[in-house]
This record gives sequence, structure tokens and C-alpha cells, in this order.
Amino acid sequence: MNKSSERNGDQLPLRLVRTMLFVPASRPRAIEKARTLDCDFIILDLEDSVLPEDRDKARQAAVDAVKAGFDGRPCAIRINGEGRRDHGLDMVAVRAAAPPYVIVPKVIEARQAHDVHLVTQRQIIPMIESPTGLVNAQRIAREPGVVALLAGTNDLRRGLGVPPDAPRSAISFALQSIVLAARAAGVAVFDGVYNGLDDLDGLTRECEEGRQMGFDGKSIIHPSHIEIANKAFSPSEPALHNAKALIEAYTGGAQRYDGRMIEAMHVEEAKMLIERAERHGQA
Repeated sequence: MNKSSERNGDQLPLRLVRTMLFVPASRPRAIEKARTLDCDFIILDLEDSVLPEDRDKARQAAVDAVKAGFDGRPCAIRINGEGRRDHGLDMVAVRAAAPPYVIVPKVIEARQAHDVHLVTQRQIIPMIESPTGLVNAQRIAREPGVVALLAGTNDLRRGLGVPPDAPRSAISFALQSIVLAARAAGVAVFDGVYNGLDDLDGLTRECEEGRQMGFDGKSIIHPSHIEIANKAFSPSEPALHNAKALIEAYTGGAQRYDGRMIEAMHVEEAKMLIERAERHGQA
């Protein structure tokens, strides 16, 4: 049994999710393998990773997989977006499967999240992956039923006219705008996927950049990315040690600690870091 299946029997809160693995719902072996992996969250994909002719089969497979569960880990179904032939059928399947979450791609206005929530009665994670979605991200994040935002970095680059080989800094304003929208609404927020399947050094850098931008975790497309992303979005041993020492040293008000000023806000941050570590078996 992997670590993720041992988390106190209750589902991991979204703000503590480090890795969201996309799994094509048309591939039964990939679904079964996902149950053995140490990712925190499973996304059963009905959209871009599934051929149009395979979507009927994939929908049923997603329903069956959700009902079978993933050892207590949270999961979602990513449906096809508004305007696609499969959109309505996917929502019907989500309602039947009743996963904790539904991921809605290419959301450009809050009304789309509202409609999917109304039909499926599930918690909604919209993907922000276009200039219009970016401009409306704050309204989307505040829509009732929305519990997180997910950056769709590939489509976002294309929509912004940023070349695929441009450094990630070219979309840093867009990514930080998504984080800002999520934080202002009090919901979780997740970074987009890294396309380089074998470039683990590049993945490590991008995970660290995402963590520093404020993302709670990262969506990923390959099992080889799980360990690196989990580590990046987990507290380091020195950070965890310092958090415990800070809490122990704090006596109230504003005070000097380890060469800097701390107050109650820093104690709360330290407690959140320790909670994250405990829920992932670090402390």
C-alpha cells in the first residue's frame, strides 16, 4: 500500500495536494497503475488525451474507476469543454460516478463553472488556459462550487502568443495572476504540466518556480514526475525543523527570533507547514 492510502482514512484537503496525475480514462492499465503510485490526486481524463472514437468507452471506464476508488485519495474527471459534442454526455457520466471533483477545461467565464456545477452537483476545478479566462479568473474563482483553479499552461502559451521554446518567465505574470485570483477567493491553485517527459532537471526547476509563485501543487502527465513534484511541494527537513523551533520559541506579540522579527502570522505559517508534513508522513 502506498503512502497516499494511509492518510488517516479521510480525504486529503486540496490545499495539501502536491501532485495531480492526468490519466487517460481510455487506458485501463494506466488507471490500474495509478492505484499503485504515490501521487496525491488522480484526474481521469476524457478530453485531450482520449481519441474522439474512444470517448464512449472512456466515459464508462471513468465511472467504473471512480466507483472503485483510489485507496481513499481524491480524484476528478476532466470533462470535455462547452461546445464539444461530448460535453453533455460527460456531465451525465460525472453525475452518475459522483467523483469529489470535476475539472472543466478552457473556462473563460464564471457562468461555465456555474452550469457544470448545477448539472453535476460536484465541486468544480476550472482550468484557466486562455487570455479571456485569465482576465476573468477572479470572477471564476469566486463562483459558488469552485474549489480550486488549475493553470493550463500549454494552451495559455498559445493563446498569449508565447513561443513553445520561450522561457517560463514569459508567462510568469499570467501564472501569478492565477495564483492571485485563487488566493483572493480562498481556493486552492495548481500549476500546469511539464511537457519534458525525460527532462527531470527541467521539471525540478519548474516545480521550484511554481512553489515559489505560491502554487499548492502541480499537475503532471507521467509517473516519473511524481517523486520530484512531491518533494518540491513538501516541506524540507530544515524548514520543518525551523517551524517547530519557531513555535516553541514564540511567547506572543512581536519578538526577535533567529535574527528576524516574528509574530502570530509566522506561527500560523509554521503550523500549516507542519500540518502539510504530517499529512504526507514526514513528521
